[in-house]
Amino acid sequence: MIDTSVVIELERIDLDDLPNEIAISWITVAELSAGPHATDDPEERARRQDRLQRVQTTFDPIPFDGDAARAYGRIYAAVRRAGRKARGRRFADLLIAATALGAGLPLYTRNPADFEGLAALVEIVEIVELKRWPRELSAGRGSPRRTPRPARRRCARARSPRP
Repeated sequence: MIDTSVVIELERIDLDDLPNEIAISWITVAELSAGPHATDDPEERARRQDRLQRVQTTFDPIPFDGDAARAYGRIYAAVRRAGRKARGRRFADLLIAATALGAGLPLYTRNPADFEGLAALVEIVEIVELKRWPRELSAGRGSPRRTPRPARRRCARARSPRP
């Protein structure tokens, strides 16, 4: 499973660094849905809306189901044991980790510190290398004016839906 940080940078990540089948959580879709509303910059809002629409048409997100809810208890306990807070800004990240744990999937992230203390429960895979944007696509803060379309990989659910 890839977390929101990987989805945001997906076009700059070498697909060889990712699993053959890419999965996302509905929690990631929720975070991406908030993105366009979290900026006052019209160009950035348009980029975020475009990303959200591409994610919605490319992936079949894994739901936060009963397995994920039960896994969240284990995630919460591990975070508390590590002396960290399990609320606030970290909450969405922990729900994504619980979804990965409930589905039995490793979690690919650009921000492994967000999942500190969870390595005994979930395999955390850090994505380090990013491709550089071509100069003609760079604008201001290094973000692209337009984003090239990624190779489309349809997500497969980690398990079949229950009858």
